[in-house]
Amino acid sequence: MIVSVEEALALVYENITPTSTELLPLEMIGGRILAQDITARYDLPPFDNSAMDGYAVKSSDVGSCVEVLHTIFAGDKDESMIYDGACTKIMTGARIPEGTECIVPIEDISTCETGVVLPSDLKAGKHIRLRGEDIQSGDRLLNSGERLFAHHITLLASQGISHVKVHKKPRIAIFASGSELKMHFEEVEAHQLYNTNTPTFAARVEELGCEVSFIGTAEDTLEAIHQHIESALDSDLIITSGGVSVGDADYTREAFGAFGFEMLFDKISIKPGKPTTFGKIGTTAILNLPGNPLAAALNLEMFGQSIILALSGANDKYLGTVTAELAEEFRVRPGRRSLIPGLYDGRYFKPSGKYAPGMVSPLAKANGFIMIDETVAVLSSGHSVKVIPTRFSLDHAIQGSLITK
Repeated sequence: MIVSVEEALALVYENITPTSTELLPLEMIGGRILAQDITARYDLPPFDNSAMDGYAVKSSDVGSCVEVLHTIFAGDKDESMIYDGACTKIMTGARIPEGTECIVPIEDISTCETGVVLPSDLKAGKHIRLRGEDIQSGDRLLNSGERLFAHHITLLASQGISHVKVHKKPRIAIFASGSELKMHFEEVEAHQLYNTNTPTFAARVEELGCEVSFIGTAEDTLEAIHQHIESALDSDLIITSGGVSVGDADYTREAFGAFGFEMLFDKISIKPGKPTTFGKIGTTAILNLPGNPLAAALNLEMFGQSIILALSGANDKYLGTVTAELAEEFRVRPGRRSLIPGLYDGRYFKPSGKYAPGMVSPLAKANGFIMIDETVAVLSSGHSVKVIPTRFSLDHAIQGSLITK
């Protein structure tokens, strides 16, 4: 059954459920998907405190010479109070004494015979961090389905939260089929090829936050493929490449059928990658990708990544794009959606000069790709395009300005 890209993605999200959950310590949750709502237990700051090293003073003493009572350090359990004509030296983060109306930074103070002289422009509340001005007890801090990054851990640590419930990492099993394929650590003969897809898949799905099992390379026989399938069925997702076309030795589809494979689609109106197949055996999702490396990698980005996002439990589970300008005119044969790899430099997207389905070099040079509508034959230079990222940060080889003016 051939489907459109939209229909394929809809079938993915309709048929994939998130992984189960586990409880992990704060130190282990970076990159994981939260599986519970988090509510603040404490105000932050928990008490009024000084934002500066300085002096806690009364505003009414503006311009006066006042007595310095003592010094309060952060962490001191101080229950003193200040009164007219007196002040307290205080360090950043220390609890302000009762009666404080503002904090004067040390650099704004001059000395006098009996203490210090206050400036002539005191402002009530200046340099005081108020209790709860950042977070108030009962505030919703994080929502279930959010991906956790370092600064989310800051929030959790501020509340003394030591463990949270997260979704388990999706478990991905990978194997390739093809008697002509050898792994990169083996010797190849003149009639054989190195298996580039499997190590690529393994590295990419690990980057996407998954646990990966490499099952191996199966020869083009039903028995060999059956053995690989059996050893992978405890996974959330099995990804294969090769054996999904119509050749005499393309057994992958038939092999999965022996295990009760429910096919959801077996062709997509896309190039490259038309024979991409998706279905399920029980609760295990199956993604059969083409054997050609470029076709396999691009369709892994489109459909494999979508399956993983659906499995992850993330709220942000749909592929996003970055808008760029096309660096140069580009022509394509219309009729099917086209996936075109290229390089995005922060403003422009430059399509790869060559990108045949069996190539590998465009993948190493590209950091994203665009999907061109089936009705389009030519895109002009400067045309606005939607870039789907594969591996880019916006770092550059040449240092540029970081300032917004």
